[in-house]
Amino acid sequence: MTEVMLVWDNPLLFEKLFKEHNIECQRIVSDSIGTPFTPPCKCVVIPTGFANKDYTKILPGIERNAKSFEKFVRAGGNLVVFSPMVPKYNYGWLPMELEYIQQQQVTTICKTTDHQAQCLIEDSCAEVEFDGYFSKTDGEVVFSNDAGNPLMVVKELGNGRIIATTIHEFPSGKFLKWINETAKLSKI
Repeated sequence: MTEVMLVWDNPLLFEKLFKEHNIECQRIVSDSIGTPFTPPCKCVVIPTGFANKDYTKILPGIERNAKSFEKFVRAGGNLVVFSPMVPKYNYGWLPMELEYIQQQQVTTICKTTDHQAQCLIEDSCAEVEFDGYFSKTDGEVVFSNDAGNPLMVVKELGNGRIIATTIHEFPSGKFLKWINETAKLSKI
């Protein structure tokens, strides 16, 4: 059974991270989202740079499949979305309000509330690299930078959740396990 669908159009270092933690991961192109050929999974991950044409060509397929993402999350799937890596971006395809401004920096991470998703990073008192922040959101802000700008938000939706982050570091093994353990098998 595939646990995680990684949306990308060519091999990615990120894939090795899942394998290191014994998580079944399959890379899919965004055009296959919502088709009968895509197997169910627990989690969909969209890596950093998804909106930057220098990195990938997956954005049109992502934007076209807004309803599939919403249905997936409402049915119990976890959707993890990293940064678009463009100067400004509105995540209009997500069933939530979310806007991004690119600004690469290092910060001491600030917890704004307690949430299990904070296991994304090993040490919640450490300095982390981020590539932007959320200028608007209706999700719960769980991490911010030292200037108070949101770096990670969580939106509960139906039986699942959307986790969006601008933290530009690989997620911890604990986080990868958590997103699978807290999700239900769902069709994307």
